[in-house]
Amino acid sequence: MSRNYKFHNKSGLYFVSFATVYWIDIFIREKYLCILVESIEYCRNYKNMQVYAYCFMPSHVHLVFRSGNQNPSGLIRDFKKYTSKKLLNAIADNPQESRKKWLLWMFEKAGKKNATVCKMQFWQQHNKPIELWTDKVIQQKINYIHNNPIASGFVTDPVDWKYSSARNYQDDHTILKIDSDGYLLGLTNQKRH
Repeated sequence: MSRNYKFHNKSGLYFVSFATVYWIDIFIREKYLCILVESIEYCRNYKNMQVYAYCFMPSHVHLVFRSGNQNPSGLIRDFKKYTSKKLLNAIADNPQESRKKWLLWMFEKAGKKNATVCKMQFWQQHNKPIELWTDKVIQQKINYIHNNPIASGFVTDPVDWKYSSARNYQDDHTILKIDSDGYLLGLTNQKRH
């Protein structure tokens, strides 16, 4: 892994993206999206995760976050480990999951290719953390996150994507609360396009 893709500053603000193995579209069912929301809320409440922007896409997640415990690597590791178990169980236990056999087979296939995985692998291993140093870079990454559903052709306005903090930046906190502080001063009241 490149030196550029590590959590060097333990108290820094980071942009991370992580995807399912083989870029499988999992987050197309409300049940699975709710697991991500609940897991982020848990991390905010009990692991001191500060979330400033997010977007859940069908096969991947984008976050701008900080670890209040100064352990960003451990926080993302624990989040991915917990959500992978919950999501694999939710898929296996979902009688309405038409792709169940195929999905579980793909996760098992990915797990067999990875010596550090016992049985199944849900997430790709890399997170590509990028530390955010300036207001300009912070705004670039937030705009990138919020415009990802537009770039993918799902919506024409970022606030129309239900699982994105673009809605929070328009004072809609119904899905997931986000944090704001000096890093994002002035950005929370601006429309992101």
